[in-house]
Amino acid sequence: MLLSGPIIVGHDGSDFSDHALRWALALADRAKLPVLVIRAWTMRTAPKPKTQEFGYVPPASDFADAVRERLEESTREILAEYPDVDVTLKVERGQPATVVVEASRGAALLVVGPRGLGGFKGLMLGSVSEHAVGNAFCPVVVVRGEDDPAQSEPEV
Repeated sequence: MLLSGPIIVGHDGSDFSDHALRWALALADRAKLPVLVIRAWTMRTAPKPKTQEFGYVPPASDFADAVRERLEESTREILAEYPDVDVTLKVERGQPATVVVEASRGAALLVVGPRGLGGFKGLMLGSVSEHAVGNAFCPVVVVRGEDDPAQSEPEV
């Protein structure tokens, strides 16, 4: 299968999304494809910006900056394992399921974990991954967590 376009990875900071990111980076390294790591946010899920003070609500751009900082921090070590992969980090305001599906337009592949930070631990598939599988504009890979992510690296 010939892949073109970037590999999109939905990342919410969970261990599941870390495994998905490692899997996607391993594939991207072998296939020489770029990776776009995307994190969706809402005012409810965004970390508190540094500019927020009592009585002052910062602009949405400050919340986006705080989300981006958190994304950079949470992926730094994993990205360092794949220095030759061209990676772009992106934060987008919106519901995660909608954001990852829209990001899949023109992508080679969408990679997500089986579930994220929310939801019920007993679920086999979370709402975002289930929505992605049914609605993405490209093939979707749902990466289950592994004790050793290297064991689940793709073969190209």
